[in-house]
Amino acid sequence: MLSGLIGIGGGTIIVLTLVLLFGFSQHAVPGTTPALLASPIGFPAARTCYRQGYVDITVDGLVRTGFFVGGFFVAKIATVLSAAALERISGAAFPVIAFKMIFAG
Repeated sequence: MLSGLIGIGGGTIIVLTLVLLFGFSQHAVPGTTPALLASPIGFPAARTCYRQGYVDITVDGLVRTGFFVGGFFVAKIATVLSAAALERISGAAFPVIAFKMIFAG
């Protein structure tokens, strides 16, 4: 709920939750998160926001296309990287995301 409330992207919260609370390996996370995203769990929120005029359908389509194409290539890369490399990438990305959110105007 926090990620949806402040718009930080569910992936950020989901990744941390799967690793820290459920003990997922760095390789299990990239396989599990797309399965979650493929389900209709976000539909009620999207429908509510759409009805209020807060959904840009053009951008939605572009992002979905990017997720589809990018997800294919990222999955290929993630499965050949070591767990340590994936941890380093995640560890570097989260502070950058936090910094941007805190200091973005």
